[in-house]
Amino acid sequence: MNTLVAVGAGIAVMTGIGAGLGIGIATSKATESIARQPEAKGDINKALLLGCALAEATAIYGFVIAVLIILFLK
Repeated sequence: MNTLVAVGAGIAVMTGIGAGLGIGIATSKATESIARQPEAKGDINKALLLGCALAEATAIYGFVIAVLIILFLK
């Protein structure tokens, strides 16, 4: 396998770092918001789940791109 292919796949997988940090920060802010305003728990949870799903989709796209790079650019 070409070295540049491996580097490209590694860079593509790094999207997981951003997604992990984003989900962690969003979760901490959501729990802080629920602690401050418990009656808004339902709305906060909806927004949190939507944001986490979008962030996780970004990580999955990066993983898929990395796999495609490895498989098709040998």
